[in-house]
Amino acid sequence: MNKDINSVAVLGSGTMGAGIAALAADNNCKVLLLDISEDAVKKGKERIINEKKPLLSDLKNINNVEIGTFENDFHKIKNYDWICEVVVEEINIKRDIFKKIEEHRNANAIVSSNTSGIPLKDITKDMTEELLKNVCITHFFNPVEVMKLCELIPGEKTNKEIINKLSIFLSKVFNKGVVYGKDTVNFIGNRIGCFFMLKGLHEGKIARSKGISLEEIDSLLSKPIGLPPTGLYGLIDLIGLDVMHSVGKNLATNLPDNDAGLPFTKLPSEEQNLFNNKQLGRKTGGGFYRIKKLDNGKKVKETFDLDNGEWNTFKKIQIEKDLNIILEDSDLGNLVWNVMGSTLLYAADLIPEIADDILNIDRAMRWGFAWQMGPFEIIDKLGPKNVIKKCLDKNQELPKMLQALEKSGNEFFYNENMYLDLDGIYKEISN
Repeated sequence: MNKDINSVAVLGSGTMGAGIAALAADNNCKVLLLDISEDAVKKGKERIINEKKPLLSDLKNINNVEIGTFENDFHKIKNYDWICEVVVEEINIKRDIFKKIEEHRNANAIVSSNTSGIPLKDITKDMTEELLKNVCITHFFNPVEVMKLCELIPGEKTNKEIINKLSIFLSKVFNKGVVYGKDTVNFIGNRIGCFFMLKGLHEGKIARSKGISLEEIDSLLSKPIGLPPTGLYGLIDLIGLDVMHSVGKNLATNLPDNDAGLPFTKLPSEEQNLFNNKQLGRKTGGGFYRIKKLDNGKKVKETFDLDNGEWNTFKKIQIEKDLNIILEDSDLGNLVWNVMGSTLLYAADLIPEIADDILNIDRAMRWGFAWQMGPFEIIDKLGPKNVIKKCLDKNQELPKMLQALEKSGNEFFYNENMYLDLDGIYKEISN
């Protein structure tokens, strides 16, 4: 056990909060789990010890968890080494919780917010210098017990020792893959992953006008290029169109001027109609796809035709292509280049804005989005010279990291156990 962190106060007992509390309890930490009401926190505890799918490896470890409410038990956080806020993604609610944390925490406690995209500077605006030294973002990915990634984001004034302590704890005790990001909107994984999804929806509309079906698009944007089998539309069905709508609004407000993602923050009109009609994905029984139960008890998968508003029988399509489809000059190749190729170029232009190096970006996409390779590993596989030629052929500006690679005279971003930095110098890969 990391001697610096032996106890964790988790503020918020929803899916994510329960997952973090369970992980801590499973690793013999003393845990305080709080929520807005007794009913809410009891539901959180039930999630942890659920008979069908408990979050604990040993149900006896629930004895490590004390539950309570914000109103009656908030003062108890003073006895905990790490205070992890996991309330809803509403900045004013998070700020209110942080003001209470300021009031009750002990001076040595590490404080973190689990948020998928709200900058720390906005959550902690006007708070005390003492708190700012001890605060950071710990962005776990859901489900906590399964996903390897945890993004660790310091603020401008965060003490480096705090980040070091928490990083050791997260990697050694929680067994997480820690990546280090910057305090920018959506951090690393969601900044790149949401660009892929939102740009994908807009490019999908163009592809459909050329007769390429949803099933074909998802078949292309999955196994052939090393992405999960959900593809694009299947992934958004899993996440929820309501979440993507919120993400888009957040990005529209917080992305830097001239960011390549700004034109795609609004849903295309067809997807906006789905959102308006509350056809959000799996959580509402269907989005782009649904499972329909027939009168005879059989289940069939159906695809929603975005252009005529009708459900059709799902057509299973397997496209026998590999990663090089990104470079292929064809309707299908152009679709993959415009979605995945653009995402690779976007990632290659975000250093040092969202992370200091390619390693943190590649790890974030592999560990958080289940990509087989990270963006820079994909570019290496394609051959950076081939990607540069494709950019030049399409009159696209080379992103910063491709410029750095070209200027350095090196052929690849990775060379055995080394990676290229923005200065064009290879650095050793550390665990």
